[in-house]
Amino acid sequence: MRDPMFRMALVLGLLSAVGPFAIDMYLPALPQVATDLGTTEAGAALTLTAYFIVFGFAQMIYGPMADALGRRRPLMIGVSIFLVAAIAASLAPTINWLVAARALQGLGAAALMAVPRAVIRDVATGPQAARVMATIMIVISVSPMLAPLTGSIVMAWGSWREIFAILAFAALISLTLIVMVLPETLPVARRQPVRFAAIASGAKRLLSDRRFMGLTMIGGFGMASFFVFLASASFVYTRQYGLSPTGFSVAFAINAIGFFSASQLAARLAEKFGMERVISLAITGFCGIMVALSLVVWSGFSALPIVIAGLFLGNACLGLVMPTAMVMSLDPHPDIAGLASSLGGTFQMLTGGLMIAVTSPFLNNTAETMVPAIALCSILAWSAAALSLPRLRF
Repeated sequence: MRDPMFRMALVLGLLSAVGPFAIDMYLPALPQVATDLGTTEAGAALTLTAYFIVFGFAQMIYGPMADALGRRRPLMIGVSIFLVAAIAASLAPTINWLVAARALQGLGAAALMAVPRAVIRDVATGPQAARVMATIMIVISVSPMLAPLTGSIVMAWGSWREIFAILAFAALISLTLIVMVLPETLPVARRQPVRFAAIASGAKRLLSDRRFMGLTMIGGFGMASFFVFLASASFVYTRQYGLSPTGFSVAFAINAIGFFSASQLAARLAEKFGMERVISLAITGFCGIMVALSLVVWSGFSALPIVIAGLFLGNACLGLVMPTAMVMSLDPHPDIAGLASSLGGTFQMLTGGLMIAVTSPFLNNTAETMVPAIALCSILAWSAAALSLPRLRF
């Protein structure tokens, strides 16, 4: 903990993990939420969709705010909103109340996605930034491994309402870390007042940057594949394969281990082979594995070990793609890192929400529909790479 960069990466990782924890810890509870609040599976999944959509749009608020006010204050505002929303969700009497509370929670959690990436850009670039991002990924990746298991343990002695009480406690810890540990990384001299003309100019510059948009959509469709999995996995694993909430948590954690393990190699591989070559190989591997898994499942070989193994390998490739794409998209834009981070995050979250909406009518709580939906996202991610990078480098 004597290394300031490591300490900062650890704190940023803990903060960044709060948003994913709010999703992953809640997943085992989706069937119970549908039963308790008298709604359908689609109605329960709407609580995820509302979270993702608001989470995406809200990053456009926090990015310019972080460029104008510094990094710490937007983080404190976001965490405070998240805290209030978690308490409201725990008291929800109806599904509409819960959907609204989850949307508000997404509004708060957006700060914990947009601002930490800008903090990284303040202190590091290139492979060093990828190394910091990989350290953050260590902490974030613990969330998919522990959050569903934590949620299932909570449900063993309580209900889904206690899950939100624990998330409120996590928000309090996050607020303490921001106040007591996280330094301000944006000097006053570098801050830019919120001017709509400047925001519009910066957004136009980013939107017209083919490389930025391509890398953003690579990450967006990669994120979308995970969102599709989140929206359907609890129903597929518990209903098709008969897993308990704890069994689902273990199966879910295996996928996270693939992502986490590979993400730790991203910086080292980027230094040795170059970031563009790493992302080209990884996105091609992700697409190839998911298409192959779809063909296997469609052929009638949809046993749980096969599905878990295929998703493990696909997520390992995705673990190389996500941190590398984030760093590469921000590197050329240090003067508007907050705006670039929030715009990129918005596109990624909206892409994820859109893919849930597009694929949901075709999902029937089986691996035979879930895996091809994920494969579709992988094909779109590869297409974004093919269109935006000079050439896929092998």
